Amino acid sequence: MSSRDWSLLLFLSLLWGGSFFFARVALIDLPPLTLVLARVVIAAVALGLYIRVTVRVITTSRTVVITCLGMGLLNNVIPFSLIFWGQTVLPAGLTAILNATTPLFSVIVMHLMTRDERATPNKVAGVLLGFTGVIILIAPSISGLGATPLWAMLVCLAGAVSYAFSGLYGRRFKALGLDPAVAAFGQITASSLLMVPLVALVDSPWTLAMPGMPAILATIALAVVSTALAYVVFFTILESAGPTNLLLVTFLIPVSAIALGWVLLGEQLAWYHFAGMLLIGAGLAAIDGRITARLFTR
Repeated sequence: MSSRDWSLLLFLSLLWGGSFFFARVALIDLPPLTLVLARVVIAAVALGLYIRVTVRVITTSRTVVITCLGMGLLNNVIPFSLIFWGQTVLPAGLTAILNATTPLFSVIVMHLMTRDERATPNKVAGVLLGFTGVIILIAPSISGLGATPLWAMLVCLAGAVSYAFSGLYGRRFKALGLDPAVAAFGQITASSLLMVPLVALVDSPWTLAMPGMPAILATIALAVVSTALAYVVFFTILESAGPTNLLLVTFLIPVSAIALGWVLLGEQLAWYHFAGMLLIGAGLAAIDGRITARLFTR
């Protein structure tokens, strides 16, 4: 990759790593589902303005709408809701580590449900390494020795599973030939429509107290910076460096989330959190394959 690609990749890791920090601040005053709704609605408006300025064509055929609804459910509504729910009690850095398991679940989902993305020995080894890291993360809570609630880690892992299924479902966008920015706008808008009745039923947001300024600013940043802007950067890297190189961001997101949580929120992680992160990172490296390929070709 070029130096520009690396710079954008690091920038994207900060944007997505920052989402866990912004969510942690916003959740002080807002319930999880209401925060999800605010995130997708504001992001949809921002992406809509971007599409208008860049003169992209929005397609509204029945197939496109149904695909956007499905993608919005799997890639936004379910994972955002679960992760924010878990993050009401989890540090930003730990949430990011758990979220980094998405490629592990993706290997399993793709192997079981496709014919062209079967698990290779590298991928199997990566999954085993990664899930060993997950066991190290959750074992103290299972045994009662850890202070981190087990249910919160499990719901975050369930969010990662949803992301894995969204990767499978997202293959439909390729067949539709949609502009990537338009596809992102479609799924975010669909997510907004799906969240409105759910939030009205569960949270009754009109009865909530006015959130403080830190929560308001964090919500806006979460939507505009870590969602809308992140999508634009994501598609820029995808076009110039390709999807394989783009996967490298998975290694960087927990690092930026841990750093932001430590510096700005004073969060402290236990040694076994870092041990689990290293094993998950080793698993991701094995799945990616490039590091092991270089080692064995020297």
